[in-house]
Amino acid sequence: MNILWQHLSDPEYLHILINPLPVYGLAVGVLALALALVLRNQSVTVAALVLVFVCALSAWPTYYYGEAAYDRVKAMSDPAGEQWLDEHMARGEKMIWLFYVLAGVAALGVGAVLKWPRTSFAITVGTLVLGGAILGTGGYIAYAGGHVRHKEFRFEPPPQARAEEHHHDDEQHAADSHPEESPAESAQPQMEHADHDKTPNGAGQPKTEEEKKLLEASRLQLEASRLQLEASRKQLEASDGASPSASQSASPSVSPEHKHDEHPH
Repeated sequence: MNILWQHLSDPEYLHILINPLPVYGLAVGVLALALALVLRNQSVTVAALVLVFVCALSAWPTYYYGEAAYDRVKAMSDPAGEQWLDEHMARGEKMIWLFYVLAGVAALGVGAVLKWPRTSFAITVGTLVLGGAILGTGGYIAYAGGHVRHKEFRFEPPPQARAEEHHHDDEQHAADSHPEESPAESAQPQMEHADHDKTPNGAGQPKTEEEKKLLEASRLQLEASRLQLEASRKQLEASDGASPSASQSASPSVSPEHKHDEHPH
């Protein structure tokens, strides 16, 4: 009982357990409706409509547990199985409402046959046609689901177009969830990230191209200042050479002071 309870608490197990009802069960219901048309028996007609109602309504728990088991089944599947799983889910999402319509028609048909027996033939024919069409829809959905884990069923390549469509939808959803940022706003987090990446050991090392350009500009500016100071020093030396009297009258004690003035710290 413990093992059985563990199985019943797994959504993927429940999905596999009840997913034949919307297909095989509905096929039995359609055959029962055809039998009711032949026998023209009110009791058989009501029983067939009830069977169709139950099998069509079973599509809801089948879809519910399948959606709950999607992540775990996808994690266990190979790449081709993942694409078939996406196709199976997409078909179920788009066509699940047809089973609800059939369940509603069957339920109304039971009430109409019991209250107005003369409408039995028209209701049976209408439900039979609708049930046959939706039975084909159920087979179309189940066809993709059978390829998820059963590699022996894969006689064709996986649905690439559907997988790319889901991938595009995921990207679009991600883009919609993050509003577009301006270039300044997008650059600001990068600068902040670069600042956080700086460590005390590498504080003097540039991290980005912009910082490298700023350091290069500062170096060039310092080099220009050094050249300007060198030109001024040479000009002062040339002036001292043009006035030898001034240089001869200069005492040795004063020249160090001039030298000190000519080369500021």
